Amino acid sequence: MVFRWIKNYMPRGIYARAALILILPVIMLQLLVSVVFIQRHFEGVTELMTSAVNIEIRFLVDTANGAPDVEAARAALSRIDAPLEILTELPATDIVAADIVPWVDLTGNSVIAELRAGVANVIQVSLADRRRVVIWIETVHGPLKLDFSRRRVSASNPHQLLVIMVVMGALMTAIAYFFLRNQLRPIKRMAAAAADYGKGRITRFTPTGAVEVRAAGMAFLDMRNRLERQTQSRTLMLSGVSHDLRTPLTRLRLGLSMLDEDEVAPLVRDVEDMERLLDGFLDFARSDASDDLEETVPADLVQAVFEDAKRIGQAVVISDLKGSRDPVQLRPTAIRRALDNLVNNALRYGSRAEIGVSVTDRAIRFWVEDDGPGIPADQREDAISPFVRLDLARNQNRGSGVGLGLSIVADVARTHGGVLRLSESSKLGGLMAEIVLGR
Repeated sequence: MVFRWIKNYMPRGIYARAALILILPVIMLQLLVSVVFIQRHFEGVTELMTSAVNIEIRFLVDTANGAPDVEAARAALSRIDAPLEILTELPATDIVAADIVPWVDLTGNSVIAELRAGVANVIQVSLADRRRVVIWIETVHGPLKLDFSRRRVSASNPHQLLVIMVVMGALMTAIAYFFLRNQLRPIKRMAAAAADYGKGRITRFTPTGAVEVRAAGMAFLDMRNRLERQTQSRTLMLSGVSHDLRTPLTRLRLGLSMLDEDEVAPLVRDVEDMERLLDGFLDFARSDASDDLEETVPADLVQAVFEDAKRIGQAVVISDLKGSRDPVQLRPTAIRRALDNLVNNALRYGSRAEIGVSVTDRAIRFWVEDDGPGIPADQREDAISPFVRLDLARNQNRGSGVGLGLSIVADVARTHGGVLRLSESSKLGGLMAEIVLGR
């Protein structure tokens, strides 16, 4: 329970955590020094100094008590108080009601306790003036007031030591943080390069810093290079196979065109299905070989997709264009291909579709929703996987495919560092597909 509470209130950033690691030990060390050294050492010195002054105070009290009357007591005290540097007043009339110790006085209680323990008949002690000590003592001739310098009973004010500790602690913390920041900077650069790669951008990154950080950076570069080679190999394989198969399919179509139409009609449909599958493979391959990032207005992409759909008579409307029209970094061709796939998928299983976009400071959200049968919640994750067709959920009679439509859209979203979300359309009742991209 305690560890969970600490975890909830721990800083999230690496710089803040590094600062906490630096500052916390310094503060704990200063507190330890303050308690052990200042409190005990200064109290011990104060007790010794006050014990020495108690001897002089007892001598003055004994001198006053030994005089026959008040005048003789005053005369006797006046002869010895100046050499002892103690002001005397007999009888005293300005006695305070209780001992006075300022709350910032670290050794005041020790002074009063030692005075009362070493001198009998102490009435009150006042430390209101931090530079003086005033004590009232009962004598046979009335209250005796003694006033002497605070330096005689207390060690030097420990505030100077506290100030030195705080200043030096802050200085050493700043120096340590400066050096630590140089060690953390390569980690932040590697994190930024990894985040850019997750958004489809390959940024220049050179491992620097400590040996362990350099090793992590080299491992990241090796991983990124392997992923790039794997992606290129997959793209080349799919595009090569799909392209090479078009030649024999073209020869088949040409040969079938020379035969009787009634006899070869089923074979022509098979060839068309194969061509449609090849087109799907090529689209899937092109989803990895995306275009370069460009300054693009998201609303213009939605408008272009709507115009294309309207031109061919598709039942598509724009539901909303929310947010700023400032250009953002996108791959326009890939986004348009993804939106086209979502629109075609919506119209394949529904009678109408709506498309829109919302732009905020933190994210860009494209969406397409339809009035079709939708996809059950427990099958939506499978629907995004390549080569998966959910015919039972999406009405097989509306069309056939290779099961790559949503997978292509998901790949386009991932190359932008985003995600494809599938949910139920609250407006049309069918499927709602959202492409959410972080900015």
